[in-house]
Amino acid sequence: MTDRVHETERLLLRRLDAADAPLLLDYLYRNRDFLRKWEPLRSPDYYSVDSLRVLIGNENITFENGTSLCLYIFNKGEDKIIGTVSLTNIIYGFFKSCFLGYKIDETEINCGKITEALTKLIEIAFTEYELHRIEANIMPSNSASRRVVEKLGFTEEGKSKKYLKINGEWQDHLHFVLLNEKAE
Repeated sequence: MTDRVHETERLLLRRLDAADAPLLLDYLYRNRDFLRKWEPLRSPDYYSVDSLRVLIGNENITFENGTSLCLYIFNKGEDKIIGTVSLTNIIYGFFKSCFLGYKIDETEINCGKITEALTKLIEIAFTEYELHRIEANIMPSNSASRRVVEKLGFTEEGKSKKYLKINGEWQDHLHFVLLNEKAE
């Protein structure tokens, strides 16, 4: 459905294969403390090349099934992951919707790179996948993430109480939506 590599002005966005597991492990180790407050608790086994090979394999299976697209962000000319953007739980038919996920390296925040990567991902979602709706769920305390989706035109639709278990505790999330006005 979509190309393996996508390009923006400063970035390359691409799917990974099993050989990229060490790159992903490096990214996750570098950002372990930074991302902890926004993610589920991770077992020590999660931070291993073998575990990440399985994760990447599962991402590729769901991509082939058409139910997700996970792209990893690289600065052009560098072989180091600096983040990820994803469309998950893609549903077609009458719904034509998905969930949006994204995270960026702590050293790359406030550089506009996550917005640049998400702009490309939204283009893919609306043109290649022909989706009607992208949903993003964000913890109220994550003001940086909220600013990103608001900048991209998402509209807040409400609050979901105790929506996801993050860092060991059920957390409320704000629900944001971007509609594809060109979708049929």
